[in-house]
Amino acid sequence: MESDVQVISDVTKAAFENHPISNHTEEFIINALRTSNALAISLVAEVDGKVVGHIAFSPVTISDGSQKWYGLGPISVLPEYQKRGIGKALMHEGFSRLKAIGAKGCVLVGDSKYYERFGFGSLPELTHEGVPQENVLTLPFGGSKAQGVVMFHESFSATQ
Repeated sequence: MESDVQVISDVTKAAFENHPISNHTEEFIINALRTSNALAISLVAEVDGKVVGHIAFSPVTISDGSQKWYGLGPISVLPEYQKRGIGKALMHEGFSRLKAIGAKGCVLVGDSKYYERFGFGSLPELTHEGVPQENVLTLPFGGSKAQGVVMFHESFSATQ
């Protein structure tokens, strides 16, 4: 919804404000994805009518030509609402919607210790330039396979 644009930006900024490995560009990435019509799925979480979380999915390109793979991110939950299952609920709903549109899998760059609980793992056959292999995490759907270099949408380079 258009009315959610600013609040999503605010939630994202707050969620990453004290994140130790953030470049603080996440809000710009979401806006760039939206502007370029690359947000395949954008979901908010509300508590008592207040937006407290957001998740974005956008198409990725894989060098082997695999189609219908999506990147997860950014995912944001206001700090005071973290550790309450909101991010988990956003992810599960996002995966459900990805599967409903025929997605073959999902890729992200992140902490394997956190994302493995959702079924993500590092596959040696999928890489992302400049990112350690253990942080390139994949969740194939229905036995789908892909291999090669994953390229996220150019919006992930947004800095403002």
